[in-house]
This record gives sequence, C-alpha cells and structure tokens, in this order.
Amino acid sequence: MRALAALLTSTTILAGCGAGEQAPPSPGAAKPAAAPERSLDGAPSALKRLYAQEDRLLEGGPDAFRARLRELRGHPVVVNKWASWCPPCRAEFPFFRSQAARRASKVAFIGVNSMDAKPDAEAFLRRQPVGYPSYLDPDLEVAQVFRGVAAFPTTAFYDRAGKVSYLKQGGYATEEKLAEDIERYTR
Repeated sequence: MRALAALLTSTTILAGCGAGEQAPPSPGAAKPAAAPERSLDGAPSALKRLYAQEDRLLEGGPDAFRARLRELRGHPVVVNKWASWCPPCRAEFPFFRSQAARRASKVAFIGVNSMDAKPDAEAFLRRQPVGYPSYLDPDLEVAQVFRGVAAFPTTAFYDRAGKVSYLKQGGYATEEKLAEDIERYTR
C-alpha cells in the first residue's frame, strides 16, 4: 500500500512539472546569470540575515523552515519550491531572481529545493544564482509545511501575519504574472 501511495504521489508531482511549459536552453550551455542590483538599505534585520545566506542550501528540514518563518513574521514571504531537474522551475528562476532583488528591503524570498540531488542543486545555483537561500527538502517534508507537495514548481505567498494567503501550483509564464501575485498576496 505504501509503495502505491509513493507511486501516485510521484506521478502527481511529476505531472505538474512541464505541463504546458517550454523548457529553457540546456543548462550545460548556460552561462552564469548576473545577479541584478539589490539594495538592503533600510531593510529590517530579519531580511538582512535572510539575504546574507544568498544561494545557500540550508539544512534543518521543516523545523528550521518553520523557525525562519517565525523570524520573518511581520514581513511578507514568498516561498518557491523548485528542483534543478524541473524545466518550469528553471524557466521561472530569472523572474524570482529579479523580483527578489527589487523587493529585498520589504519582502522575504525563500527557496525550497525538493526531491533533488544536492550536487545538482548546487551546480544549478552556481549557474543561476537567485539571491536568497533555499532549504533542502529531499522528501517533501518542508513542502508539506505549506501544502506544496502536489506540483513542481509551487509558490506559497505568506502575509505579514505568517499565514499562507495563496498557493500557486505550476510555473510562472512571465515575470509580470509573478509580480502581480506578489502585489496581490503579500500585503
């Protein structure tokens, strides 16, 4: 029974990855992306501590992730679940990098790297730095915190009170759509 549940979960998760999305160019051919200019002038200390860990893969599982969310209470938070093997995740990474740089002094961005090999995720972050840390989540335990296990990618928007205000399953086709959701759901 457990094997059947695992198979169904994997099928559901993988079905969301790639549905209706175009894959970016081969990651092996990609040059490292340049990080956009980011200013933390006037940013609260919790946001400065978060962004000081840019492009790191953090351990600690759900407990560490929950502790970070508690530390960020009072600030809107955007959580993006991704994997290096997921074409829609790779395609939307530049949108998250750009929005995080623009909004760093007011909005927290956190990644959740799920069901991925750590060396692959590290190599991807070297090629495509995003400017904020990601929590390692090999078994979808961190993603369960925000009910984001069903699809890759998944983005959770937390309001200032620390509650999930919106959960988007699937990738963003444009940066404008991401920006609209950030404005709408992180007030």
